[in-house]
Amino acid sequence: MRLLKSTIHPDIQTLEGKQFHRKAARGIILDGENILMLYTERYHDYSIPGGGIDDGEEIEAGLLRELEEETGAQHIEVMSEFGLYEEYRPWYKNDHDIVHMQSYCYVCNIHPELGETRLEEHEIQNGMEPVWINIHEAIAHNEHTMANSPKKGMSIERETFLLKLIVDELIQG
Repeated sequence: MRLLKSTIHPDIQTLEGKQFHRKAARGIILDGENILMLYTERYHDYSIPGGGIDDGEEIEAGLLRELEEETGAQHIEVMSEFGLYEEYRPWYKNDHDIVHMQSYCYVCNIHPELGETRLEEHEIQNGMEPVWINIHEAIAHNEHTMANSPKKGMSIERETFLLKLIVDELIQG
């Protein structure tokens, strides 16, 4: 899979130290210029649905599971690979200093009607919900949050980069 971008969080001075490796899969689901996103009230941002791959789980199997859980998507079809976004972030739990996060992104199709979500407790507490939104509005919203919100999450820069690349390659391309 092609590498889209590799980033190091500004709080990380060196990649030496104990690293925790996390793989995630994310699904790009488009309907014209509308995109299926997750809005998270806590961070006031839009993100591409998907999440962590379980130990021993294939990436595409994890993608299907995460899309079903977070969006209620049904009849999911993985159409193509989009790319890999790699990042190094601070890790604030015992035994590790850095998380090496790899997000494998795929273009998918789904049945237009969403079913019930099965969000995790922390996702519910953060006010996460699946929404269809115009991709340009999602970009503008995330850029406004990055510029003006003290509560922004660490993933918003990744998400906004990916949204802009999706516009360039899948919508305008």
